[in-house]
Amino acid sequence: MNAYAQLRDRLSAAPSRWLVTGVAGFIGSNLLEHLLGLGQTVVGLDNFLTGYQKNLDMVHAAVGEEAWSRFTFIKGDIRDLETCRRACADVEHVLHEAALGSVPRSIDDPLLSNGCNIDGFLNMLVAARDAGTKSFVYAASSSTYGDSPELPKVEDRIGRPLSPYAVTKYVDELYADVFARCYGVASIGLRYFNVFGQRQDPYGAYAAVIPQWFASLIKGETVYINGDGETSRDFCYIDNVVQANLLASMAEGDAQNRIYNVAFGQRTTLNELFVLIREEVSRHRSAAATAGPVHRDFRAGDVRHSLADISRARDLLGYAPRYDVREGLRLAGDWYAANL
Repeated sequence: MNAYAQLRDRLSAAPSRWLVTGVAGFIGSNLLEHLLGLGQTVVGLDNFLTGYQKNLDMVHAAVGEEAWSRFTFIKGDIRDLETCRRACADVEHVLHEAALGSVPRSIDDPLLSNGCNIDGFLNMLVAARDAGTKSFVYAASSSTYGDSPELPKVEDRIGRPLSPYAVTKYVDELYADVFARCYGVASIGLRYFNVFGQRQDPYGAYAAVIPQWFASLIKGETVYINGDGETSRDFCYIDNVVQANLLASMAEGDAQNRIYNVAFGQRTTLNELFVLIREEVSRHRSAAATAGPVHRDFRAGDVRHSLADISRARDLLGYAPRYDVREGLRLAGDWYAANL
Protein backbone atom coordinates (compact mmCIF):
# COMPACT_ATOMS: atom_id res chain seq x y z
CA MET A 1 0.00 0.00 0.00
CA ASN A 2 1.50 3.36 -1.01
CA ALA A 3 1.70 6.47 1.18
CA TYR A 4 -1.43 8.06 -0.26
CA ALA A 5 -3.57 4.96 0.24
CA GLN A 6 -2.35 4.73 3.82
CA LEU A 7 -3.14 8.40 4.37
CA ARG A 8 -6.66 8.03 3.04
CA ASP A 9 -7.30 5.17 5.45
CA ARG A 10 -5.86 7.25 8.28
CA LEU A 11 -8.04 10.25 7.49
CA SER A 12 -11.18 8.15 7.20
CA ALA A 13 -10.49 6.57 10.58
CA ALA A 14 -9.75 9.90 12.33
CA PRO A 15 -11.56 12.80 10.60
CA SER A 16 -10.33 16.38 10.97
CA ARG A 17 -11.70 19.87 10.38
CA TRP A 18 -10.30 21.54 7.25
CA LEU A 19 -10.44 24.96 5.62
CA VAL A 20 -10.30 25.18 1.83
CA THR A 21 -9.98 28.73 0.51
CA GLY A 22 -11.02 29.28 -3.08
CA VAL A 23 -13.38 26.36 -2.51
CA ALA A 24 -15.68 27.26 -5.43
CA GLY A 25 -12.80 27.24 -7.88
CA PHE A 26 -11.37 24.45 -9.98
CA ILE A 27 -8.78 23.06 -7.58
CA GLY A 28 -10.65 24.04 -4.42
CA SER A 29 -13.85 22.25 -5.41
CA ASN A 30 -11.92 19.07 -6.23
CA LEU A 31 -10.23 19.19 -2.83
CA LEU A 32 -13.64 19.66 -1.22
CA GLU A 33 -15.08 16.65 -3.05
CA HIS A 34 -12.23 14.37 -2.00
CA LEU A 35 -12.22 15.54 1.63
CA LEU A 36 -15.96 15.08 2.05
CA GLY A 37 -15.66 11.66 0.44
CA LEU A 38 -13.13 10.77 3.13
CA GLY A 39 -15.49 11.75 5.92
CA GLN A 40 -13.82 15.06 6.78
CA THR A 41 -15.50 18.24 8.01
CA VAL A 42 -14.77 21.17 5.73
CA VAL A 43 -15.13 24.94 5.91
CA GLY A 44 -14.97 26.65 2.52
CA LEU A 45 -14.19 30.30 1.76
CA ASP A 46 -14.73 31.99 -1.59
CA ASN A 47 -15.73 35.41 -2.95
CA PHE A 48 -16.78 34.06 -6.39
CA LEU A 49 -14.31 36.32 -8.18
CA THR A 50 -13.12 33.34 -10.22
CA GLY A 51 -15.06 30.51 -8.54
CA TYR A 52 -18.62 29.43 -9.29
CA GLN A 53 -21.65 28.26 -7.35
CA LYS A 54 -22.15 25.58 -10.00
CA ASN A 55 -18.88 23.95 -8.90
CA LEU A 56 -20.21 23.63 -5.36
CA ASP A 57 -23.51 22.31 -6.71
CA MET A 58 -21.63 19.62 -8.64
CA VAL A 59 -19.74 18.57 -5.51
CA HIS A 60 -23.04 18.45 -3.59
CA ALA A 61 -24.52 16.15 -6.24
CA ALA A 62 -21.42 13.97 -6.30
CA VAL A 63 -21.04 13.38 -2.55
CA GLY A 64 -24.68 13.25 -1.41
CA GLU A 65 -26.58 14.82 1.46
CA GLU A 66 -24.85 13.15 4.40
CA ALA A 67 -21.37 14.22 3.30
CA TRP A 68 -22.59 17.67 2.26
CA SER A 69 -23.92 18.26 5.78
CA ARG A 70 -20.28 18.32 6.93
CA PHE A 71 -19.55 21.38 4.75
CA THR A 72 -19.89 25.00 5.86
CA PHE A 73 -19.55 27.76 3.28
CA ILE A 74 -18.42 31.31 4.01
CA LYS A 75 -18.82 33.87 1.27
CA GLY A 76 -15.98 36.29 1.83
CA ASP A 77 -12.68 37.73 0.64
CA ILE A 78 -9.20 36.83 1.86
CA ARG A 79 -8.30 40.52 1.56
CA ASP A 80 -10.37 41.00 4.73
CA LEU A 81 -8.47 39.81 7.82
CA GLU A 82 -11.55 39.29 9.99
CA THR A 83 -13.07 37.03 7.34
CA CYS A 84 -9.88 34.97 7.35
CA ARG A 85 -9.98 34.75 11.15
CA ARG A 86 -13.58 33.54 11.08
CA ALA A 87 -12.75 30.91 8.47
CA CYS A 88 -9.75 29.61 10.45
CA ALA A 89 -11.60 29.27 13.76
CA ASP A 90 -11.29 25.71 15.14
CA VAL A 91 -9.65 24.50 11.92
CA GLU A 92 -6.83 21.93 12.07
CA HIS A 93 -5.64 21.97 8.45
CA VAL A 94 -5.66 24.82 5.92
CA LEU A 95 -5.53 24.26 2.16
CA HIS A 96 -5.06 27.78 0.78
CA GLU A 97 -6.04 27.79 -2.89
CA ALA A 98 -7.60 31.25 -3.11
CA ALA A 99 -5.60 33.45 -5.48
CA LEU A 100 -5.97 35.39 -8.68
CA GLY A 101 -4.35 33.18 -11.27
CA SER A 102 -3.13 33.78 -14.82
CA VAL A 103 0.03 35.46 -16.05
CA PRO A 104 -1.84 37.60 -18.64
CA ARG A 105 -4.36 38.76 -16.02
CA SER A 106 -1.55 39.92 -13.75
CA ILE A 107 0.03 41.86 -16.60
CA ASP A 108 -3.31 43.55 -17.30
CA ASP A 109 -4.02 44.33 -13.62
CA PRO A 110 -0.97 43.96 -11.34
CA LEU A 111 -2.64 45.78 -8.43
CA LEU A 112 -5.50 43.30 -8.23
CA SER A 113 -3.11 40.35 -8.43
CA ASN A 114 -0.97 41.86 -5.67
CA GLY A 115 -3.99 42.48 -3.45
CA CYS A 116 -5.33 38.93 -3.75
CA ASN A 117 -2.08 37.00 -3.90
CA ILE A 118 0.08 38.90 -1.41
CA ASP A 119 -2.22 40.89 0.90
CA GLY A 120 -4.73 38.04 1.01
CA PHE A 121 -2.00 35.47 1.54
CA LEU A 122 -0.55 37.44 4.46
CA ASN A 123 -4.01 37.71 6.03
CA MET A 124 -4.38 33.95 5.82
CA LEU A 125 -0.98 33.35 7.43
CA VAL A 126 -1.85 35.68 10.29
CA ALA A 127 -5.26 34.06 10.77
CA ALA A 128 -3.78 30.54 10.71
CA ARG A 129 -1.05 31.56 13.15
CA ASP A 130 -3.53 33.04 15.60
CA ALA A 131 -5.88 30.05 15.28
CA GLY A 132 -3.04 27.60 15.95
CA THR A 133 -3.71 25.41 12.92
CA LYS A 134 -1.68 22.21 12.61
CA SER A 135 -0.79 22.67 8.95
CA PHE A 136 -0.93 25.33 6.26
CA VAL A 137 -0.56 24.11 2.67
CA TYR A 138 -0.71 26.72 -0.06
CA ALA A 139 -0.79 26.90 -3.84
CA ALA A 140 2.57 28.08 -5.09
CA SER A 141 3.37 28.20 -8.81
CA SER A 142 5.87 26.97 -11.36
CA SER A 143 5.88 30.54 -12.70
CA THR A 144 8.37 31.23 -9.89
CA TYR A 145 11.08 29.58 -12.00
CA GLY A 146 10.91 32.60 -14.30
CA ASP A 147 13.62 32.87 -16.91
CA SER A 148 15.71 29.96 -15.61
CA PRO A 149 16.44 27.72 -18.64
CA GLU A 150 17.32 24.70 -16.51
CA LEU A 151 15.32 21.51 -17.10
CA PRO A 152 13.99 19.80 -15.14
CA LYS A 153 13.04 22.49 -12.64
CA VAL A 154 14.50 21.88 -9.18
CA GLU A 155 12.95 23.66 -6.19
CA ASP A 156 16.10 25.40 -4.94
CA ARG A 157 17.10 26.96 -8.26
CA ILE A 158 14.90 29.70 -9.74
CA GLY A 159 15.37 32.57 -12.19
CA ARG A 160 13.99 36.07 -12.46
CA PRO A 161 10.18 36.42 -12.54
CA LEU A 162 8.61 37.15 -15.92
CA SER A 163 5.24 38.51 -14.74
CA PRO A 164 3.57 40.22 -11.78
CA TYR A 165 1.84 36.91 -11.05
CA ALA A 166 5.19 35.17 -10.69
CA VAL A 167 6.35 37.89 -8.31
CA THR A 168 3.30 37.46 -6.09
CA LYS A 169 3.72 33.70 -5.85
CA TYR A 170 7.40 34.03 -4.97
CA VAL A 171 6.61 36.59 -2.28
CA ASP A 172 4.13 34.08 -0.81
CA GLU A 173 6.97 31.58 -0.45
CA LEU A 174 9.12 34.18 1.29
CA TYR A 175 6.34 35.12 3.69
CA ALA A 176 5.64 31.47 4.52
CA ASP A 177 9.32 30.90 5.27
CA VAL A 178 9.46 33.96 7.54
CA PHE A 179 6.32 32.90 9.41
CA ALA A 180 7.87 29.49 10.04
CA ARG A 181 11.01 31.13 11.43
CA CYS A 182 9.36 33.92 13.42
CA TYR A 183 6.14 32.31 14.62
CA GLY A 184 6.54 28.58 14.18
CA VAL A 185 3.75 28.35 11.58
CA ALA A 186 4.27 25.03 9.80
CA SER A 187 3.62 25.42 6.08
CA ILE A 188 4.26 23.76 2.74
CA GLY A 189 4.13 25.42 -0.68
CA LEU A 190 3.15 23.35 -3.69
CA ARG A 191 4.45 24.67 -7.00
CA TYR A 192 1.75 23.57 -9.41
CA PHE A 193 2.67 22.82 -13.02
CA ASN A 194 -0.25 23.39 -15.43
CA VAL A 195 -3.03 21.62 -13.58
CA PHE A 196 -6.07 20.43 -15.56
CA GLY A 197 -9.21 18.37 -15.09
CA GLN A 198 -12.90 18.45 -14.28
CA ARG A 199 -14.52 21.81 -13.48
CA GLN A 200 -11.69 23.88 -14.91
CA ASP A 201 -13.35 26.87 -16.58
CA PRO A 202 -12.97 26.89 -20.40
CA TYR A 203 -14.31 30.40 -20.88
CA GLY A 204 -13.09 33.95 -20.43
CA ALA A 205 -10.02 35.88 -21.54
CA TYR A 206 -7.76 34.07 -19.06
CA ALA A 207 -8.90 30.48 -19.52
CA ALA A 208 -6.18 27.81 -19.41
CA VAL A 209 -5.23 26.10 -22.63
CA ILE A 210 -6.64 22.59 -22.00
CA PRO A 211 -10.25 23.50 -21.10
CA GLN A 212 -10.22 26.19 -23.78
CA TRP A 213 -9.22 23.71 -26.47
CA PHE A 214 -11.71 21.10 -25.29
CA ALA A 215 -14.50 23.66 -25.51
CA SER A 216 -13.44 24.90 -28.94
CA LEU A 217 -13.17 21.42 -30.47
CA ILE A 218 -16.44 20.23 -28.92
CA LYS A 219 -18.21 23.27 -30.36
CA GLY A 220 -16.46 23.18 -33.71
CA GLU A 221 -14.63 26.46 -33.11
CA THR A 222 -11.07 27.44 -34.03
CA VAL A 223 -8.21 26.37 -31.75
CA TYR A 224 -5.42 28.92 -31.45
CA ILE A 225 -1.84 28.00 -30.54
CA ASN A 226 0.42 30.76 -29.27
CA GLY A 227 3.71 30.62 -31.16
CA ASP A 228 5.05 27.67 -33.14
CA GLY A 229 3.54 25.03 -30.86
CA GLU A 230 6.88 23.70 -29.66
CA THR A 231 6.48 25.42 -26.30
CA SER A 232 6.27 22.61 -23.74
CA ARG A 233 4.66 22.14 -20.34
CA ASP A 234 4.45 19.54 -17.59
CA PHE A 235 0.68 19.04 -17.48
CA CYS A 236 -0.68 17.60 -14.24
CA TYR A 237 -4.12 16.02 -13.77
CA ILE A 238 -6.17 17.33 -10.84
CA ASP A 239 -6.24 14.06 -8.85
CA ASN A 240 -2.44 14.16 -8.65
CA VAL A 241 -2.73 17.64 -7.14
CA VAL A 242 -5.31 16.49 -4.58
CA GLN A 243 -2.93 13.71 -3.55
CA ALA A 244 -0.07 16.18 -3.06
CA ASN A 245 -2.22 18.50 -0.93
CA LEU A 246 -3.38 15.78 1.42
CA LEU A 247 0.09 14.28 1.80
CA ALA A 248 1.55 17.73 2.48
CA SER A 249 -1.09 18.43 5.13
CA MET A 250 0.06 15.44 7.15
CA ALA A 251 3.81 15.97 6.63
CA GLU A 252 5.99 16.02 9.72
CA GLY A 253 9.54 16.91 10.74
CA ASP A 254 11.98 17.74 7.95
CA ALA A 255 9.23 17.45 5.32
CA GLN A 256 7.57 20.62 6.66
CA ASN A 257 8.43 24.21 5.77
CA ARG A 258 9.54 23.34 2.26
CA ILE A 259 8.55 23.97 -1.33
CA TYR A 260 7.59 21.04 -3.57
CA ASN A 261 7.04 20.69 -7.29
CA VAL A 262 3.66 19.15 -8.09
CA ALA A 263 3.53 17.73 -11.61
CA PHE A 264 3.76 14.41 -13.40
CA GLY A 265 7.36 14.82 -14.54
CA GLN A 266 6.65 14.57 -18.27
CA ARG A 267 6.98 17.28 -20.92
CA THR A 268 4.36 17.76 -23.67
CA THR A 269 4.53 20.35 -26.46
CA LEU A 270 1.45 22.36 -27.40
CA ASN A 271 1.44 20.67 -30.80
CA GLU A 272 1.42 17.26 -29.13
CA LEU A 273 -1.25 18.42 -26.70
CA PHE A 274 -3.50 19.52 -29.54
CA VAL A 275 -3.30 16.09 -31.15
CA LEU A 276 -4.11 14.35 -27.84
CA ILE A 277 -7.10 16.59 -27.13
CA ARG A 278 -8.37 16.21 -30.70
CA GLU A 279 -8.25 12.42 -30.28
CA GLU A 280 -10.28 12.63 -27.07
CA VAL A 281 -12.90 14.97 -28.49
CA SER A 282 -13.19 12.81 -31.62
CA ARG A 283 -14.52 10.00 -29.42
CA HIS A 284 -17.52 12.22 -28.70
CA ARG A 285 -17.67 14.38 -31.85
CA SER A 286 -16.32 12.70 -34.97
CA ALA A 287 -16.05 15.96 -36.95
CA ALA A 288 -13.27 17.09 -34.62
CA ALA A 289 -10.92 14.49 -36.11
CA THR A 290 -10.13 16.74 -39.08
CA ALA A 291 -9.74 19.98 -37.13
CA GLY A 292 -6.47 21.87 -37.33
CA PRO A 293 -5.08 24.68 -35.18
CA VAL A 294 -4.28 28.27 -36.12
CA HIS A 295 -0.96 29.64 -34.91
CA ARG A 296 -0.56 33.20 -33.65
CA ASP A 297 2.05 35.28 -31.79
CA PHE A 298 3.76 34.10 -28.64
CA ARG A 299 2.14 35.34 -25.42
CA ALA A 300 3.93 37.89 -23.24
CA GLY A 301 5.30 36.55 -19.96
CA ASP A 302 5.27 32.88 -20.96
CA VAL A 303 8.30 30.68 -20.42
CA ARG A 304 9.38 28.52 -23.34
CA HIS A 305 9.72 25.14 -21.62
CA SER A 306 8.72 23.69 -18.29
CA LEU A 307 9.41 20.30 -16.74
CA ALA A 308 9.38 19.42 -13.05
CA ASP A 309 11.77 17.37 -10.99
CA ILE A 310 9.34 15.71 -8.55
CA SER A 311 11.91 13.72 -6.60
CA ARG A 312 11.63 15.88 -3.47
CA ALA A 313 7.86 15.38 -3.25
CA ARG A 314 8.30 11.68 -3.95
CA ASP A 315 11.02 11.20 -1.33
CA LEU A 316 9.71 13.40 1.50
CA LEU A 317 5.93 13.30 1.01
CA GLY A 318 5.44 9.92 -0.64
CA TYR A 319 3.93 11.63 -3.70
CA ALA A 320 3.28 9.15 -6.50
CA PRO A 321 1.25 10.76 -9.32
CA ARG A 322 -1.10 8.22 -10.82
CA TYR A 323 -2.37 9.99 -13.93
CA ASP A 324 -0.15 10.91 -16.87
CA VAL A 325 -1.27 13.51 -19.39
CA ARG A 326 -2.95 11.02 -21.73
CA GLU A 327 -5.04 9.34 -19.02
CA GLY A 328 -5.85 12.70 -17.47
CA LEU A 329 -7.03 14.05 -20.81
CA ARG A 330 -9.28 11.02 -21.28
CA LEU A 331 -10.97 11.66 -17.94
CA ALA A 332 -11.18 15.39 -18.60
CA GLY A 333 -12.54 14.77 -22.09
CA ASP A 334 -15.36 12.64 -20.74
CA TRP A 335 -16.26 15.37 -18.26
CA TYR A 336 -16.22 18.20 -20.80
CA ALA A 337 -18.24 16.17 -23.29
CA ALA A 338 -20.90 15.59 -20.63
CA ASN A 339 -20.95 19.10 -19.18
CA LEU A 340 -20.33 21.63 -21.97
